[in-house]
Amino acid sequence: MNFDARKYVIITFVVLVGLIYAMRIFYMQVMDDTWTLRAQEIAEKRKEITPPRGVLFDRNGKKIVSNRTYYNLMMVEADIKNLDTVAFAKLIGWTREEVRQRFIDIREGEGVYRNKHTGKTTPNYQKIRAYPFLKELTLDEIANIAPHLEDFPGFYEEVTSMRSYPFANGANIVGYLSEVNAEEVDADHFYKPGNNIGRAGLERYYEKELRGRKGIRYIVTSAMNNAIEPYADGKYDTTALQGPALKLGVDILLQAYGEKLLQNKRGCIVAIEPSTGEILALVSAPSYDPNLLIGKRNISTNYPKLLKDPNMPLLPRPLSSEYPPGSTFKLLNSLIGLQEGVITPESGFPCNKSVVGCHNHASAGNLADAIKHSCNPYYYAVTRRIIQQGKKRSNFEDAEIGLNLWAKYMHSFGLGQKLETDITGLRAGTIPDAAYYDKWYGHHRWAFSTIRSISIGQGEVMLTPLHMANIAAIIANRGWYITPHFVKSIGKNGPLPEFRKKHYAMVESRHYATIVEGMRRVVHEPGGTGKRAQLKDIIVCGKTGTVQNPHGDDHSVFVAFAPMYKPKIAIAVFIENAKGGGGFWAAPTAGLMIEKYLTRKITEKEREKIILEANFVYK
Repeated sequence: MNFDARKYVIITFVVLVGLIYAMRIFYMQVMDDTWTLRAQEIAEKRKEITPPRGVLFDRNGKKIVSNRTYYNLMMVEADIKNLDTVAFAKLIGWTREEVRQRFIDIREGEGVYRNKHTGKTTPNYQKIRAYPFLKELTLDEIANIAPHLEDFPGFYEEVTSMRSYPFANGANIVGYLSEVNAEEVDADHFYKPGNNIGRAGLERYYEKELRGRKGIRYIVTSAMNNAIEPYADGKYDTTALQGPALKLGVDILLQAYGEKLLQNKRGCIVAIEPSTGEILALVSAPSYDPNLLIGKRNISTNYPKLLKDPNMPLLPRPLSSEYPPGSTFKLLNSLIGLQEGVITPESGFPCNKSVVGCHNHASAGNLADAIKHSCNPYYYAVTRRIIQQGKKRSNFEDAEIGLNLWAKYMHSFGLGQKLETDITGLRAGTIPDAAYYDKWYGHHRWAFSTIRSISIGQGEVMLTPLHMANIAAIIANRGWYITPHFVKSIGKNGPLPEFRKKHYAMVESRHYATIVEGMRRVVHEPGGTGKRAQLKDIIVCGKTGTVQNPHGDDHSVFVAFAPMYKPKIAIAVFIENAKGGGGFWAAPTAGLMIEKYLTRKITEKEREKIILEANFVYK
């Protein structure tokens, strides 16, 4: 007997059988969609339980985002028998035509699946799957429908939840939810059609934490596809887990007060706790009530109105609006000048208005007084010394080296880059370097005289109000910051690791004392530009800014921190088109916010009245 021949016959047979099975499996999984649909039908016996989203608390334990129970009227077309559309339409308050159209909309809304190998298309809609026929019903609405559902097999009520906002504040912080789209369902199997997802704010950034973990319930079904009992007495079921609560650094009462102060104004307030980087308040004005964007019906009605509002309440101004910082920027040029050794705390320069315009005041004989008076010619002289240090014979080459060094310092303060906080929609601002001006003027075709407006925070320098508040926090800390962030703790686990790290600016801590003293003089000494921020028994250190606006009235700016020692709050206030300098509108607003946070009361009632009555938007 030829055993070798028999061996090869057996091997050939095994290989052929293997190929046949492989081809069949390939056909079943790739070419034939009926098996995919069958697998989906079997999966329907595995019921997913969606947990309620995690709730949000402010720093004092006040609940600012919660869940409220709603109901969906669900339908399974395979279970619907002899539907009386007239009676059903009457029950839900619709017309017969609207009921019919809703069935069509559900089917078409699911779209189709296209097999990329065969080109064959199959509807995603499945008669055995449950779909929401009506969504977001209140208890009263479902109470009128549920008792009659036994007359309409295939329909049943399902408990769900939506967000609720006990405080009508902080809309640009918390964000909102909306239904997932087809791409999001395909990208993440956590979601199914009709589920909600965080669309903006903290709801978006912390989506994976807030959504929790789904539970699974296995059921045994009858031949009619009705659930009759748990599988194996629920032995393999898992419990749905609600997402952890987020404790914010936000003080919701301070947030509400800030929104009240900025009513009838465009602008923003950002307040930070310097020692932790926790954002205490982030006010964007005009704002809106976050309850306006709860659920699909409210979003459909209110979102287009908010979007079309010419005052742009949906715009998160503190994060994405880029403004020249004005004279508040002089604080950083002071620090860089000290670190580079081009000035000392005793350096004085004349207030030469032929160089640049300035308000009337005595020439500053030292740096602290220059800050107090906010002297423009003084800072032209300081910044010229920073940019043109004489390291090269050519002014153009010297300016290139000096400006790049200046930009490096600014980047160490977190400027010219996004502050990677725990919310989306941030902008980086602009800190120009040599490459920036080369694009405008050509290589070695500019010097300090070309770019001198950066000395006083005008020209090409652009910051967000979040950057401005962080500058105040850095000075309050005498040289370091923790990236500003909202969430103080995820459950009991504290903030994310990136919000525990200190970042140090390039200026040594010994140089900050002169700047802090100058900021104290701004508020508390005669001739200071920020005296309207004064508070009884609290030393406020601040700096005013008046930002030139080619499109209308100037903007009013103020940055500050308090108290002077062991500071608890750093703040930036930016009010657009305020018809007055930083000392007239932004400074008193900041003073009121500081007093509210540190003392929980307001004693400057007349100051408060003036700010509340000011109207720079609606005439």
